[in-house]
Amino acid sequence: MILDLIPSSTRAAGLGALMKGAGKVTRFIPIPQPTLLVGPGASVRLGEAVAGFGHTKILIVTDAVLAKLGLLKGLADALTEGGTEYVVFDEITPDAPIPLIERGIATFKEHGCDAIVAVGGGSSIDSAKAIAMAVANPKPIRSLAGYFKGRRNPITLYAVPTTAGTGSEVTVAAVVADPEHEDKVVIVDPRLVPRMAALDPALMTGLPPHITAATGIDALTHAVEAFIGNWATPYTDGLALTAVGLIFANLRTCYRDGKNLAAREKMALASTYAGMAFTRANVGYVHAIAHQFGGKYHTPHGLANAIMLPLVLRYSAPAVMDKLAQLAIRAKLGGEGERTETLAERFLDAVEQLNEDLGIPTHLAALREEDIPALAKAACHEAHVGYPVPRYMTQEVCEQLIRSVLPPDEPAPAPSKPAAKKAASKAAAKKPAAKAARGKSAP
Repeated sequence: MILDLIPSSTRAAGLGALMKGAGKVTRFIPIPQPTLLVGPGASVRLGEAVAGFGHTKILIVTDAVLAKLGLLKGLADALTEGGTEYVVFDEITPDAPIPLIERGIATFKEHGCDAIVAVGGGSSIDSAKAIAMAVANPKPIRSLAGYFKGRRNPITLYAVPTTAGTGSEVTVAAVVADPEHEDKVVIVDPRLVPRMAALDPALMTGLPPHITAATGIDALTHAVEAFIGNWATPYTDGLALTAVGLIFANLRTCYRDGKNLAAREKMALASTYAGMAFTRANVGYVHAIAHQFGGKYHTPHGLANAIMLPLVLRYSAPAVMDKLAQLAIRAKLGGEGERTETLAERFLDAVEQLNEDLGIPTHLAALREEDIPALAKAACHEAHVGYPVPRYMTQEVCEQLIRSVLPPDEPAPAPSKPAAKKAASKAAAKKPAAKAARGKSAP
């Protein structure tokens, strides 16, 4: 790759200027916002509204667990009472792969559906987006990857998020897994934003603590990366800061007391605000690395983000001290009169402490040393051609960051041949001296 031939400092300056320029252009791309229904029972109200829009048959895209728990009942009953038929496609899995999306497309066509309601976490909503775009633009899913690849408008889409993390209900992207290539397919188009979304905290009260934790830190990552990146605007800053304040005030409560409706609702809003912020301001290295973990090891996206967020923030800190200080103030970790450096360090410490309080691991169990160079290369490529990161890192730095989350029992890398030779020659040189020392001390 030609970028690898350019010195790091020159490359960073050039990439920074290029991405800032791209950011000025993206500000003028119109991005729709869904009508939001918020509060307990919002999913039922969404069903009533959808039934009133005159659709003939709805495809509900969800996962088997939600269907089994009966969380679709309010929505489904509202559709039936409104005279709208529906069919349930409940095969969605975490990190949903392309073959599963293709089954969803077939189900949509087989039953003559004309709209989609996604109910679930980010995987369900992203899968529904991919189905909606692919039905309208019948070609292989991988050929839709990238920006604005669909000529026709996607099928009308509605969303009911059941986790407070991805913000996919307000974003322009759909991310699905490509198991054949061990990576992710990212489809980006403003027309993928759902027409309407229901933030119903009553559907979130049964989330297990570990999912509450990972998805909550996912939302925090969206807000923080949007705020510290070079595409931030006063509009996205306001959304990101609000999200950070809500997350620090409510995520621990949701983790400890999952039935707390007020805290769940605020976390749902935080996730949506963070989603709106990064839709405009984009993300950074945390996501670039997390996407590689997801593609290679099928690591849940929120967990991958949570593991990498403290490390990437520490690396980025020298370039964003002022912004970290503002985040600390919004998280109620300090006041306006304190030193910038003190506030910034306090925010970094607080992110690490939040992860610890939520039981987020500091290592990625699936990670293997031999995979690190390729993971780092792919992450740097993704970040450098797509994200407005505040401080660029080299391949070597990225490898070091990833290496720091190796599981403790993973063996250290073998030394390179030159290093091994050097070590062997040093050992050989020491042997005569050791023998001489033993000879002198012998009686």
